[in-house]
Amino acid sequence: MNQKAKIAVVILIVLIIISLGLAGGGFYLFQKEQQKSTLLTQQLSDTDAKLRTMEEQFQEAKSKISELQLKLQEAKVQIDRLGEDLKHEKSAKQEALTKIELLRSDLEQQKTLRADLEQKFNQAQDEARKTQAVVKDLEAQKTSLETRMKDLEAKTEGVELGTIVVSPEAQKSAKTSKAQTKAPAKTAAAKAVAVKAKALEGKVLVMNKDYNFAVISLGSKDGVRMGDTFSVYRNNKYLGDIRVEKLHDAMAAAGFTVPDLKNKINEGDQVVRK
Repeated sequence: MNQKAKIAVVILIVLIIISLGLAGGGFYLFQKEQQKSTLLTQQLSDTDAKLRTMEEQFQEAKSKISELQLKLQEAKVQIDRLGEDLKHEKSAKQEALTKIELLRSDLEQQKTLRADLEQKFNQAQDEARKTQAVVKDLEAQKTSLETRMKDLEAKTEGVELGTIVVSPEAQKSAKTSKAQTKAPAKTAAAKAVAVKAKALEGKVLVMNKDYNFAVISLGSKDGVRMGDTFSVYRNNKYLGDIRVEKLHDAMAAAGFTVPDLKNKINEGDQVVRK
């Protein structure tokens, strides 16, 4: 074998060795890459699983966020509603406070009115007691007056109480007529009848200012009738008129035609029928 063939064989062996080395290195590298690929595949699977988990968590988070947003919206609505309710409550509270103040003011007024009413009621009770006492006193006076009238009637029964006289005007007229005609004098009985028909005179026996009446010394047997009017004189001074309201045989009760007349008449004053 020549030199060239040996070189070619050596070169071929070297190439084979190199090829084997490269093949071994390639196989090693392939195994390494395969391991890396397996590892990467595993990592990718894990990453996918994590990604899926994260996506699931993200979806859950989105769902929770949606729920939270919905709850937040509901909470906002409730807050707005509570705000409106709070405003209404404040307004109602203010109105209640105003009403309480008004009621307090009314209560104070009612207390004042009640105190005034109680005072007036007590005054009315006092006045009623005083009035009852006055009424009892007046009733006692009335009873006393009735008793006095009955006693007067009993004492004057059968006695001429009314003194029949001619009024000053009648006397003057009679004197003038007598002087002019010079007629013969009349008997005493005839004069009494004539004077009695014209002017009947008596006097005030009893005065009762509380019951507004006066008792006079003339009655039905003297010719006095219900409704007769008598003029009252004191020392020939005209005081006023009284009118018969109650009639007895020997006396009569007469009311005052003018209210203030009761303060002018006294017992013993002269009365002349109109």
